[in-house]
Amino acid sequence: MITFLREGFRASTSTRTLLLASLAGLPFTAAHAQDAAQPVPAADGAVVLDTITVTSGKTEDKVINDLAGSSVVTRRQIDLFQSSRISDVLQGVPGVAVQETGTDPGQAVNIRGLQDFGRVNVLVDGARQDYQVSGHGANGTFYLDPELIGQVDITRGPVSTVYGSGAIGGVVSFRTRTIDDILKPDETYGAVQKFGVGTNGAGIVTNSMAGARIGTAADVFGQFLYRNTGNYWDGNGDKVRDSESELTSGLFKFNLYPADGHTVSGSALLQNYDFANNGDTGVGTRFKNDVTANTFTLGYRFNRPDIPWLDLSLKGYYTTTEDRKRVITPTTTYGSLGVRPGAPLSYSMDTAGFDFNNTARFETFGLNHALTFGIDGAQDDARTRDRAGGYGAAFTPSGTRNLFGGFVQDEVRFTPWLRAIGALRFDSYELSGGGVTSDGSRVSPKLTIGVEPIKGIEFYGTYAEGYRAPSITETLIQGSHPFPIFNILPNPALRPEVAHNLEGGVNVQYDGVLKAGDSFRAKVSVFHNEIDDYIDSVAVGPVYNVPVVPGMPVRVCAFVPRLCAIGIQDQQYQNIANARLQGAELEAAYDWGGGFVSVAGTLVDGKNTVTGDPLNTVLPNRVSTTIGFRLFDEKLTVGTRLTFVDDTKWNVSNPEKGYGLVDLFASYRYDENISGDISIQNVFDRQYTQYRNSNASPGLTAKFGLTVKFASR
Repeated sequence: MITFLREGFRASTSTRTLLLASLAGLPFTAAHAQDAAQPVPAADGAVVLDTITVTSGKTEDKVINDLAGSSVVTRRQIDLFQSSRISDVLQGVPGVAVQETGTDPGQAVNIRGLQDFGRVNVLVDGARQDYQVSGHGANGTFYLDPELIGQVDITRGPVSTVYGSGAIGGVVSFRTRTIDDILKPDETYGAVQKFGVGTNGAGIVTNSMAGARIGTAADVFGQFLYRNTGNYWDGNGDKVRDSESELTSGLFKFNLYPADGHTVSGSALLQNYDFANNGDTGVGTRFKNDVTANTFTLGYRFNRPDIPWLDLSLKGYYTTTEDRKRVITPTTTYGSLGVRPGAPLSYSMDTAGFDFNNTARFETFGLNHALTFGIDGAQDDARTRDRAGGYGAAFTPSGTRNLFGGFVQDEVRFTPWLRAIGALRFDSYELSGGGVTSDGSRVSPKLTIGVEPIKGIEFYGTYAEGYRAPSITETLIQGSHPFPIFNILPNPALRPEVAHNLEGGVNVQYDGVLKAGDSFRAKVSVFHNEIDDYIDSVAVGPVYNVPVVPGMPVRVCAFVPRLCAIGIQDQQYQNIANARLQGAELEAAYDWGGGFVSVAGTLVDGKNTVTGDPLNTVLPNRVSTTIGFRLFDEKLTVGTRLTFVDDTKWNVSNPEKGYGLVDLFASYRYDENISGDISIQNVFDRQYTQYRNSNASPGLTAKFGLTVKFASR
């Protein structure tokens, strides 16, 4: 076993076999009733799937009851592995991967092979994160530290009709920390202090949180976070330069309760990252980066059990992300343009939006309804200010995009074993910049049927459509690539993408399976997503030769061909007729009180159906399992996570080798006020590169965290 993990995981058929074997073992026998016993209240075991989520439908329900490919990551899970990046947080979620650059704290989420330009709607406290910068990395990065996160809700596929425009890949909703994360309901005020330290560049982190409840009228919460990371070494012992960064962050929240059922809430999240790098490739002009990523929200909620027809929510938000760069060392190409150290370049995206919805619960003709309607809108204002060569302004153009949508959704319970969800969503957009304008609109339907023929086993089927407007960059990008030289052309005639997703799944939940008090939960789904007018960068125009020496005039090619590269074409974002993504996902866990075991698996395949070529954003097949044991009256939790990632050579044109990873963790709760956590990642110092990442991942890394709490009742 150890030898196998050291050597990595290579054969593409092996991962499929492991996942299919796991799928074959489901569902468990129905011999035990679902309500035979109450599950153990542990946030790190099977009952994570009992966590409440609202991501797929705005109405609160347990993940295990959600008729969609949905998952939740709790604060307890984040602490177990001492997560320091979003990729650590989402590593065990089926169908989800994170593209990152070791030299930039920004990250981009991939769901079922879809990412970039808003195909995955990333929300922080309900606010869209639409920041985009075009380069050699992901188009659609966002900045958020795991220490700020209270819970993550994920919905895979274009089924989350209620969460705004563009999410043809899915939704990832991050909820930041609140007063309920540090104080129990009977505690009035208190503070929590965490200190963390790690090897191999993990650096140090200090996290200070405090909150107070002012009777029943209000509560306030504040958090200050500092993280300083150093350069790390990969599994070969090679130093990944410029992987160091410094973060200073603050979070403030308040809730006012003016009357029974009424809540007014607000939040302010401020983040500042400092780091330096040579771009995504590590060979470009060297810049010092000063990134601010701020999110502000103000909301109102009315909810009272005695008024079932009124469950009202209204939220407004404003997000701004800006990377203020200054040249440290220009390349020859930039230097030939007169760029000197200190030259400024800044990218910014400001997004202002709102979300209004209401759920009315009532009964007609013996049928129970949860009828939700709402409207939402957002304006993206992208600005690039470039005094450092002009390439930044060309590849990330300035412009404005307005999104507006409305929806109606009805969840109907026909019988105890039959329910349905029907929804319609209207989307429209307007885009302008550089003298170019475009617009469009569409109505997208959704229908889900859930059937529970046996108590504890519910099957569902869904047909849903999604609509993504072209982004500012895809439409307006225009300029010349510095080296090798080729043109990137705008395309104001781009049409929106339309996804047609057919999905089926089964949710399994049983308690008292092997012993009193244990619990088993599982979600399995298969999907087939056809995307019309998929937008991709393609080669256009005639083939030509360009110089291989930076700064050399193109006319040299006519006289000295050997100094020039052959076969260059211009690039342009265009609609291709159709892209197809299909696959299967598994998430299952068993918790017996004294321990837990979970497994998550992903099979995804995607291609351009016109050319037959693979889609390079498709995830490699992956299986992960976590095994943990609770000892000493559940004060101590120890365990391991095993991750096996498939070889991608059969799926994409730019493959990475498969690999296997082993992580260890231990968590000790001395009492309710003092706890310590240790994690060891990549135990065997495996050399590997996550698919689509620019840098090799860290080798053996150990992290330690100590948390102390003070509270008064």
